[in-house]
Amino acid sequence: MRDSMSKAASPWEQADGDQYIQSISRKIPGYQLQYDLMDTLLTARLDKREKPRLLIVGAGGGQEILKLGLNHPAWSFSGLDTSQRMLQAAQQRLGVAGLLDRVELHHTETSTWNCTRAYDAATCMLVLHFLQGRTNKLALLRSIAARLQPGAPLCLSAICGGPGSPEWQIQMAGWRLHMLGNGIPEEQWKTFEHSFGVTSHPLPAAEVEELLEEAGFMTVSRFFGAYLIDGWVAVKALER
Repeated sequence: MRDSMSKAASPWEQADGDQYIQSISRKIPGYQLQYDLMDTLLTARLDKREKPRLLIVGAGGGQEILKLGLNHPAWSFSGLDTSQRMLQAAQQRLGVAGLLDRVELHHTETSTWNCTRAYDAATCMLVLHFLQGRTNKLALLRSIAARLQPGAPLCLSAICGGPGSPEWQIQMAGWRLHMLGNGIPEEQWKTFEHSFGVTSHPLPAAEVEELLEEAGFMTVSRFFGAYLIDGWVAVKALER
């Protein structure tokens, strides 16, 4: 959910994980809808599996695991994040919800995580735009694909577009009004607006789709769009 793979602080993150959780849904248009759609897409793919295990990349805060864990008592999860503070917030939320017996949380990067298990599905929500450069984004997607079974689904969302373009400016103008209308201070909006090219590095949606295919995913299809945020579902290519 948060930038789990970069060292720099995210403009989404507030003083602590709890504040982040409280404010993120007011900043992200359609925040809950993203996770509702993610749930239905994964359910449709995994419903006939007995005890699927899911890989959650960027698990800090715990939103994906909370959503999926409460709806699917047979599912279990491995969550990765490089922010210890955000993982602590996730652990607290998941503990209150009674889900920790089905969850492993790891303070690590995906690419260096020592795990030989092949997962039945993965999520990478609101993470990819924090990685700088096409090479790093591709490496993350490949590291996710390497940990999935052939045919396993991935749900991914990210901020997309070309900062400074006329299209970008139109969307950002609307996004600003959305945040301010939800009680986000102008100062926080400006911090977010100035984060692009510093801590956030979006690519056009078409390039993200190309990266997914290059990383070993197929049947890439879009399931969400709000202002500059796009969401996709794809499946790991079958082995030949």
